[in-house]
Amino acid sequence: MATLNLGLQVSLLLSLLAMYQSSVSGESQVPCFFILGDSLVDNGNNNNLETTAKANFPPYGIDFPGGPTGRFSNGRNIADIIGLSLSLSLSLFDYLHLEGRIPLELGYLDLGVQIPQFLGFDEYIPPFATARDQDILLGVNYGSGGAGIRDESGTELGAVISLNQQLLNHQIIVSRIGDLLGSKEEAANYLSKCIYYVGMGSNDYINNYLQPQYFNTSQIYTPEQYAVVLIQQYSQQLKTLYKHGARKVALFGLGLIGCTPSEMTSYGTNGSACVEVVDTDVQLFNEGLSSLVDELNNNLTDSEFIYVNITEISTGDASAYGITIANASCCVVSSKSGKGLCAPNLAPCSNRTLYAYWDGFHPTEVTNLFLATGAYNALTPLISALELDHSDEGSYII
Repeated sequence: MATLNLGLQVSLLLSLLAMYQSSVSGESQVPCFFILGDSLVDNGNNNNLETTAKANFPPYGIDFPGGPTGRFSNGRNIADIIGLSLSLSLSLFDYLHLEGRIPLELGYLDLGVQIPQFLGFDEYIPPFATARDQDILLGVNYGSGGAGIRDESGTELGAVISLNQQLLNHQIIVSRIGDLLGSKEEAANYLSKCIYYVGMGSNDYINNYLQPQYFNTSQIYTPEQYAVVLIQQYSQQLKTLYKHGARKVALFGLGLIGCTPSEMTSYGTNGSACVEVVDTDVQLFNEGLSSLVDELNNNLTDSEFIYVNITEISTGDASAYGITIANASCCVVSSKSGKGLCAPNLAPCSNRTLYAYWDGFHPTEVTNLFLATGAYNALTPLISALELDHSDEGSYII
């Protein structure tokens, strides 16, 4: 298509923003969004823990409104973006475009790419650490940097909120929702309409199986055995989540851990693009998780679980978002503070959306946008199922 001049493009963008803000503000596709996971979604739960796995200092948050919050990125994380309303999505695209971060036509004027609406929340889902009162009806983010399926994973970094503890925290929130809505039955009905993001397992490799100086799992289990043990424990944990009301659950697979800058620096690539032995081990887990989704759907017939294949999404065309540097960190990675984290208060790269990775392990905001767009598309079956189940209830006004 013909290229429009910058002034006309910006005018069109602002017109779109004004038009859609009036039509979608305050409406979401689901009433609530619950998030369980690790540093890829942590939005402040680790800030007050005794741990090196925290990101509440500059340069983290350099592109996030208000600065550092505990998010392990320069800006929004993947869960933030999946939860966005259309007006906030437009604002994010607008910001990235006008900063020269991604091509101006992407998502607006290129008819082959649509502007993602995502789940439609006008506010970010609050962290469990600070969620109060009516805020919890939007959902809660329980994510904790360093956390894993196994309780010991990440503990060499200090205190972490393991998946088991996150489930206990969710049980507290479910009880509070019951109090707010008047009964356990009302709470169960409400929670059945929510979407649950669950992304665990990275630290069971990065900060457990691949750390023999701290943990003995690699001496006890072969990679195949370890994947089986993890999936077995994960299965029980997901059934606990189901017991506490979850009916629409998105299970996020693990990404290419062997392609992260820190893992490539630690192990070397032996001429390959990534650390192949690490990615091979992680793929065993992903295969088990995909099979677990089928098992859960067969056994828990009043629920729906889906597998979000982050590895497949991440191998898509990131260059469409302007991402061209995938083997280096944007920030200066510290050799003293938390593993793979940015050195405090040092200036990061200026061209942040050229980079896939913000620090040694975590994506930049533009990479999170790229991943969230693919992940949201994968969530379509859950959203469609909810629309069918509750078609007479209309949009959710929060």
